[in-house]
Amino acid sequence: MWNGKLKAVTFSFDDGVTQDIRLFELFNRYGLKGTFNLNSERLGSKHTLVRNGKEVPFERVDAHLVKEIYRGHEVAVHTLTHVNLTTLGEEEIVRQVEEDRKNLSRLCGYEVVGMAYPCGGVNNDDRVAEIISRRTGVRYARTITSTKSFSLQTENRFRFNPSTYVIEADFEEVVDKFLSASADEPQLLYIWGHAYEMDAEYITWENLERILKKLSGREEIFYGTNSEVLFCE
Repeated sequence: MWNGKLKAVTFSFDDGVTQDIRLFELFNRYGLKGTFNLNSERLGSKHTLVRNGKEVPFERVDAHLVKEIYRGHEVAVHTLTHVNLTTLGEEEIVRQVEEDRKNLSRLCGYEVVGMAYPCGGVNNDDRVAEIISRRTGVRYARTITSTKSFSLQTENRFRFNPSTYVIEADFEEVVDKFLSASADEPQLLYIWGHAYEMDAEYITWENLERILKKLSGREEIFYGTNSEVLFCE
């Protein structure tokens, strides 16, 4: 399936924050790959958030640094301004997605084709997915609904559900389940999150690194970006 392997791991992190720099340093250290979902009209904005009772920096990377910062990984759409697409009409959905995609493609120097839906709660539906599939250059779009499973979900890649979220209580259990599962058919471990959540200590950077190390260096696993694992022949 993936260069002859039946297991694959990919990561998807949202918002394009400066904590991504520490995260992809860990990815590079352990031979892992991820996709980073950016809001092109909010690049360079700086403020703080209160998460898990802690005030954490929420500083988006500067536009002119995007190509270098995310080199070797994948950049994907997160809409221009981080809006809930289910509340919008068709033309604004197209503008938010396609203009973000074009902006990011120019910044990265390659055609951006991936996406993650922004906002919590109900942030996607069949109407929005159909519009994106029909009227934009996006080829897949990730939700925030954890499945706790490793299905390829080939029937609808415009509402692709991740396996697990890094701050969920059973995150490591899902990783261990994947690692111990027999690979009689293709299995994909798809992990998502926000890099600032480690600063908020929902999961510490040290614990995340320990889990990344556990996942790494396995001959039976293919490590790729979202596009690489979803469209590998």
